[in-house]
Amino acid sequence: MINLLKSLVNNLGYVILIAFIISNLSVFKKIIQKDEFRTLDLIILSLTFAVFGIIGTYTGTDVYGAIANTRIIGIMTGGILCGPFVGIVSGVIAGLHRFTYNFGGITSVPCAITTIVAGFFSGFIYKRGNKFKKWFYGLLSGLIMESIEMLLILLISKPYSSALSIVKSIYLPMSFTNALGICILILLIQKIFNEKEQIAAAQAQLALEIANKTLPYFREINSDSLSKICSIIKDSTGAAAVAITDKKIISAHVGLGSDHHISGEPIQTTATKQVIKSGTMRILNSTEEIQCFCNHCPLKSAIIVPLKEGDEITGTLKLYYAKENGISYTDEKLAIGLSQIISTQLEISKVGKLRELATKAEIKALQAQINPHFLFNALNTIASFMRFNPNSARELIVNLSTYLRYNIEETSTFVDINKELEQVKAYVEIEKARFGDKLTVIYNIDKNINIKVPSLIIQPLVENSIKHGILEGSGSGCVKIEVIKHSLNEVKVIIEDDGIGIPQAVIDSIYEGTIQENKIGISNVHNRLKYIYGCGLIIERLTKGTKISFILHKNYKEVC
Repeated sequence: MINLLKSLVNNLGYVILIAFIISNLSVFKKIIQKDEFRTLDLIILSLTFAVFGIIGTYTGTDVYGAIANTRIIGIMTGGILCGPFVGIVSGVIAGLHRFTYNFGGITSVPCAITTIVAGFFSGFIYKRGNKFKKWFYGLLSGLIMESIEMLLILLISKPYSSALSIVKSIYLPMSFTNALGICILILLIQKIFNEKEQIAAAQAQLALEIANKTLPYFREINSDSLSKICSIIKDSTGAAAVAITDKKIISAHVGLGSDHHISGEPIQTTATKQVIKSGTMRILNSTEEIQCFCNHCPLKSAIIVPLKEGDEITGTLKLYYAKENGISYTDEKLAIGLSQIISTQLEISKVGKLRELATKAEIKALQAQINPHFLFNALNTIASFMRFNPNSARELIVNLSTYLRYNIEETSTFVDINKELEQVKAYVEIEKARFGDKLTVIYNIDKNINIKVPSLIIQPLVENSIKHGILEGSGSGCVKIEVIKHSLNEVKVIIEDDGIGIPQAVIDSIYEGTIQENKIGISNVHNRLKYIYGCGLIIERLTKGTKISFILHKNYKEVC
């Protein structure tokens, strides 16, 4: 048994060595680090891990006509890390090979069955297992699979005496070796996944640094400012050229190819038009894919990413490179991050244009809600998340975009209450990211309510509860947001907090219309509600905190 164990460990060394070499190939890394596997990627991965299984069979040791092997190491690792398709396909391939490799051997059938079952079981672990403990699941599943294999040998293989001798000889060595091998192989390949997350975090940080450098040029959007933005991106990323387009023309192009990719001219490449139409990023790895009309264009590969305002495509960001197949996973992640931030900054730039719309006192008052300090704190929060949790940082960027987009819309219009609540939730998520466990927000929203409400009618009240109720009090607390049916044609909205509580003098000044400047948001909401529905806010001082409520009617006189 000791000699068999040594032989299996020696065979395991070969498998690990081959895995180390393959896992460091750029082609393999490029596939593994993708956010989503295409069908071709899944087939390549399935064949790769099936090869590991077949190698495990070929390097096995003969024991009474059976093969003590390390076959399931590749199968289990592939399924646990890459999903059911890879596990099942590689298991079937390696299982059929095992059956034909020793056709007629007394363990051929049970070993083939076990290999296929291992593929299915590994896919189950991929779906259910915690990604940070996959090495543990691999270790445990290796022991389970070998136990199943030995049981099948005893049940299927004949004569029973020979099957029993085989099981006694190989059970412990194979269980130990395969369980350990799966664990090691998972840890080895999972390093590539960890590299992917580290790359994404580093590129997100770089994208934020670029955003900080380009921020001054978004104040006034024109061809000159966009050219300067492209220059900053080009210098920071090492791209050969950078371009920004709207839906029809090249807004700016800096770098190689600027002699024929000219700012102000119509978009030339079919790929750019396809991205604008589909809203999906494209990676072009050759001049043939770029399809530039200039035969001597020096641009050999490109990433084209859509720029969006909400769900609408407004243009593209294009990063060009001077060599074919020059797009790495790093470049791809950076381009995505830049497109998200640039889209957000383009929306933020519209804040300045609100001054042109400030013909009513209500709009002037609500402009104050786009608080520079809030924006600065939100960007700082996003910057800190970039280092430790890039996925949360990307979610916060989306929330900030939602919040800003909603705030810069015409405030005299009516919107669906779900859209209003979407903006409220975006604001709340940004504040929760800043203050962590200090802030709790509870929602009680009747999903069956369908009503149009004046925009920016709930968020100022939530902001007031957080800013003046919670943070000016103990610094921590809870805000409860309720939207419930009040009657057949009425909806009641309640904002309640357990903070410091609103002073009676402030309540009186709101009702009297003499509110101080820093409470203008809540006064604005009160006055608009009175004008539209005939009654304003109901503000109550609680034993601990404040409760603000109001009634929305389905029959209202819309303000145009």
